[in-house]
Amino acid sequence: MTESEFNRLADAALARIETAIDHCDGDVGCNRSGNVLEIEFDNGQKIIVNRHDTNREIWVAAKSGGFHYAWQDGLWRSRRDGGELFGKLVGLFAGQGKKISFDF
Repeated sequence: MTESEFNRLADAALARIETAIDHCDGDVGCNRSGNVLEIEFDNGQKIIVNRHDTNREIWVAAKSGGFHYAWQDGLWRSRRDGGELFGKLVGLFAGQGKKISFDF
């Protein structure tokens, strides 16, 4: 994958996350600064999603741990367990008592 392909795909993923948060139930704050998306819940917990250019991955940091996702077969997949990025975010939001959907 070229750098420009990675940038295009990663930026599209971050934009998709922002759009999903805009349609999310409850008070969830979202602030994007360059390649970093900071998601804050009403209880102060945060999820940080960022584009890691060097490794060509999307990284997610949450209280439950850090997760790395690489583009594989048309999806952002975890290098650790093969899980999918958006599915992981649904689970992390559920852990905060919030519902998020990427079906729009």
